[in-house]
Amino acid sequence: MRSQINSALVLVFLALAVPACAASLDEKIPDQQSINALELRANQAQPREQCFLYAELVHEMIEYSARQYAAGESEQATGLLKRAQELIHKIHLTLSQDNKRLKNAQILLRHTAFRLTELLHSSDSEDRPLVQETLSEVNQAQNEAMLSVFRK
Repeated sequence: MRSQINSALVLVFLALAVPACAASLDEKIPDQQSINALELRANQAQPREQCFLYAELVHEMIEYSARQYAAGESEQATGLLKRAQELIHKIHLTLSQDNKRLKNAQILLRHTAFRLTELLHSSDSEDRPLVQETLSEVNQAQNEAMLSVFRK
């Protein structure tokens, strides 16, 4: 009886913790200064930490880009998407190294892909190819990160 109560409490805790964790990814509102600071930090970080920092940077850039699209600033948003694609390439390069927080990077990339999917559905027709291309690259990086996690 006692083990059933403990199991039920654990299930309730997990059910409440997962949405709180997912919501915390979007609580921080990125701005250009925080993106610049994070990019500087990622470029200067040790190779083991760069994968996660680049994933975090791409995530913030996509969040900020989505806000810019919503505000009607499509040129700035497009520029951020193109810059994010360059950083996704850096994620590919850092995946082969011994990474710290690789699972966290994979989770961030999955959430970033989700946000890009939302952006794809709400974007104008002339912006869709760039958003689709960025989504494809994020999905590929996320898949590679997931495979790297399982190889460990």
